[in-house]
Amino acid sequence: MTEESAVLVATEAEDATADLVIARLNERGVPVVRFDPADIERGALALSARFGARSAPVAGRVRTPSRALDLTRVRAVYWRRPQWPTYVGLGRGDARYAAAHVRYGLGGVLRALDGPLWVNHPSREAAADYKPAQLALARRLSLDVPPTLVTNEPAEAREFITTYGLVIHKPLRATPYERDGVRLAGWAEPVTAEEIDDSLRSAPHLFQARVRKVADVRVLVVGRRLFAVRIDSGLLDWRRDYSALTYTVIGLPPALVSALRAFLEYCGLESGSFDLALDTEGRHWFLELNPNGQWGWLEGATGLPLSAAFADFLTRGEAA
Repeated sequence: MTEESAVLVATEAEDATADLVIARLNERGVPVVRFDPADIERGALALSARFGARSAPVAGRVRTPSRALDLTRVRAVYWRRPQWPTYVGLGRGDARYAAAHVRYGLGGVLRALDGPLWVNHPSREAAADYKPAQLALARRLSLDVPPTLVTNEPAEAREFITTYGLVIHKPLRATPYERDGVRLAGWAEPVTAEEIDDSLRSAPHLFQARVRKVADVRVLVVGRRLFAVRIDSGLLDWRRDYSALTYTVIGLPPALVSALRAFLEYCGLESGSFDLALDTEGRHWFLELNPNGQWGWLEGATGLPLSAAFADFLTRGEAA
């Protein structure tokens, strides 16, 4: 591979969304080096970086089985869905030690790079992923936010539910897990005061007054480009059944567009996916931001040039 500047794409092995962006970058003739931090565990990723030389703050290379890239030639980093190694073949203590050194070694070198565009920088993405902070920021930006309670006090939860009547419980963070060998996912679910017991005390929970919505809206922002899609389903949580969804490309009120862009700017993010609820009066209610949300299926369903917008932004720092 030549020393032309390239886009680093950090993601897991199976990532259809990243595949779309890489295909668009290939069409533009932009070199791409794709890697997953987990590859280092099996010897499929190598990194060398030097510090202290007069020529550059950091110099070195990252190598995969098919590519090698000078670290001074990184044009942009697309931090998509990287997986970190677990070192299952090592003892617990050694595995923790090795995994930590990958995070702070590989991760530290990437953070030391001077100049490349990040979509998105992992530190800023992680900071933006806290739902309570998102809700507070949304109100500061004058977005409509449903009344929400975060608590581990049963009496507070019961009072909130009694006050608002129709209330949902939703995870503070998407955390797939298994119970008795069955894979579970956290959906937005209706909840009643009678369901609240002392088990609530074990961790904070999020309760939210239910919006009388007629549809959901997913908004993807890439740089200055914004794409909004209305999702009709009749479901409380549309993610439960993608086969029940219909899509319509829509425009948004200018004030809402400005607020969503300001939201990402405040968080230091170049891209993000917003979930909104559209009510019977035409108001858009802020539900959450996913700093690194899935959008690949929307391109196929709507024909929107989402992957092209990402490729343009990673290439030039702007979406065409």
